[in-house]
Amino acid sequence: MNMGSTELLQRRVRLERADSVSSDATVRHVDQLDTDTLEAFYECLEENRPVPESAVNLEAGEVIVFTEYYRVVSV
Repeated sequence: MNMGSTELLQRRVRLERADSVSSDATVRHVDQLDTDTLEAFYECLEENRPVPESAVNLEAGEVIVFTEYYRVVSV
């Protein structure tokens, strides 16, 4: 099987709980996410797995407020 370099290098993001948030962090509330990003956010939480960065409007380091604070992390 021949995989293209874009498939091998596709970046993914996951969520991790954040106990604290720095004052310079980008913070968005879950209701500010577009529909596709919101679906991916729920998928990350429910299935505890990363999603392709290209499929979501999330950047590493930003914090999403839901029932808790979640930091977006590149993997």
